[in-house]
Amino acid sequence: MKIQILKKSNQQIKFLVEDTSPAFANALRKIMISEVPTMAIKYVEFEKNNSVLFDEVLAHRLGLIPLTYDEKIYRLPDKCKCGGKGCSHCQVRLTLEKKGPCVVHASDLKSADPSVKPVEKNIIIVELLKGQELKFEAVASLGTGEQHAKYQAANVSFRYKPSIRINKGKCKNCFECVKVCPKGIFRKDGKTIKLHNVIECTLCGACTDTCKYNAISVSGDEKNIIFTVETISGLKPAQIIKKALKILNDKSVELKKAIK
Repeated sequence: MKIQILKKSNQQIKFLVEDTSPAFANALRKIMISEVPTMAIKYVEFEKNNSVLFDEVLAHRLGLIPLTYDEKIYRLPDKCKCGGKGCSHCQVRLTLEKKGPCVVHASDLKSADPSVKPVEKNIIIVELLKGQELKFEAVASLGTGEQHAKYQAANVSFRYKPSIRINKGKCKNCFECVKVCPKGIFRKDGKTIKLHNVIECTLCGACTDTCKYNAISVSGDEKNIIFTVETISGLKPAQIIKKALKILNDKSVELKKAIK
């Protein structure tokens, strides 16, 4: 198995895995989405709220704010020494107190632990008008996407590596494929057609549908798979991949033991 990084940023990683299988790709994708722990607000206790939003709506909004955390400190509640009762290793408290008129942002949350804070400070929670007030205490803890969507670590997709072939004997150089390709894979080079950046092909089939001479064949190679991992949590894409691989490895070890 070989891995090639195609694109990388703080928000997204795109990479190619060669000599693999759809089964492995699907297992890794599911773990990244539903089993990698992330931090989110779980409970909210309101002391004052006379804004236009009900307590339940505000609590839902707060839960969807992605939070950073120190993975060396926090554990999942069911794996904590306290047994999930609540301690400094499995939960953290956040407070907020604001009076209108103002717009309440995620940056207004005050955390008991500096490592636990909103990923984006400018997320709007609610707008308070004159005379309106908001005061609450919230508890954040680790969880996984299979428990609730607010704990989902990333948006993950994969697709087969594209393979495009042009039969020069059949091709009449009408250049219709150049016009319809949404990714600009086909390019006019004098009187002929050349392929450019084939890996960006999405296998949409627009070129094969347009070609009257059946000169183009497009297929996906299921042994070579392109992953796109976009973080929607307080974790970096690379962290999510590493954690998912460890979880997958641990599951494999457990299965081996069970078989023995």
